[in-house]
Amino acid sequence: MKFTVSSAGLLSHLQAISRVINAKSSLPILDNFLFKIEAGVLTLTASDLETTLITNMEVSESEGEGTIAISAKILLDTLKEFSDQPIEFDINDSTLAIKMRSGSGDFNLIGQNGDEYPQIPSLADDAKSVTLPTSTLLSGITKTLFATGDDALRQVMNGIFFDITTENIVFVASDSHKLVRVKTTAAQGDEACSFILPKKPTNLLKNILPKEEGTVALKFDSKNACFSYL
Repeated sequence: MKFTVSSAGLLSHLQAISRVINAKSSLPILDNFLFKIEAGVLTLTASDLETTLITNMEVSESEGEGTIAISAKILLDTLKEFSDQPIEFDINDSTLAIKMRSGSGDFNLIGQNGDEYPQIPSLADDAKSVTLPTSTLLSGITKTLFATGDDALRQVMNGIFFDITTENIVFVASDSHKLVRVKTTAAQGDEACSFILPKKPTNLLKNILPKEEGTVALKFDSKNACFSYL
């Protein structure tokens, strides 16, 4: 499996999703990024089991398809030493040996089997959905996040409550001492529904959203929520 990408572009994508990786993980495989190359598109994944970030980027050249897990720390530290230039990844599918070729020289790494990376939970068939402007989602999160709690005994207060109706969307947060409620009519749902988004993914969204424009598609069921840029 081979592919060529921009070093600066790859570093930017990896830094964006690396925030989800915990310093100490219960599963060693989660210390890695998952690389998947398919149809000329490189999909990059980082996860802590509870929260998963996925981003895609096109490659200039590719040969073969497959997946491999690569150490996040080693790869980030290596890419930071590169000026912006094309890098070719040459991956031995049998030994999982990785050779990174660039104008600065060759670098050798050892990856892990991508099949060992945890699968992303799928949403139920009856999942609810709503589309809203990125600016609206960012504003709702920014204005309420500071009021979320940190009480291990009252997990329901450790996040933002999304109350979606056919007329508006309301963001609510409280730590029992302060209560913040923000209503917007810039987006609505097809039916009344609600869910609570925990603090960590909310913080991740707050950091990522300022870099994006357009709209966000939100889908959620009783256990999981998925935010996708359109």
